[in-house]
Amino acid sequence: MAKRKVNKKAKRRMLFLGLTSFGVITFTLFTIGKYWIEIYQKYHESKELDAQLLTLKDEEEELKVDVEKLQDPDYVARYAREKYLYSKEGEFILRIP
Repeated sequence: MAKRKVNKKAKRRMLFLGLTSFGVITFTLFTIGKYWIEIYQKYHESKELDAQLLTLKDEEEELKVDVEKLQDPDYVARYAREKYLYSKEGEFILRIP
């Protein structure tokens, strides 16, 4: 009879340790999975932001060129004549579609 109590205690102890170990392992795997998903999302976000950065740098270069051009009074006068149909004194503008 003493042997039977020991077996029951040992079985309960093994069951408790097994369930506890299973719980800890499950929690750890869940946490690791959650972090992997976050890392994957951040990686894709980084790729998108890199592409956006390149686009913005190209746009910045174009704007710098435009700023340099707008410093020239001749360019500004020609631009205003073409874009807004301004004319010089005694000049007629004919717009041909």
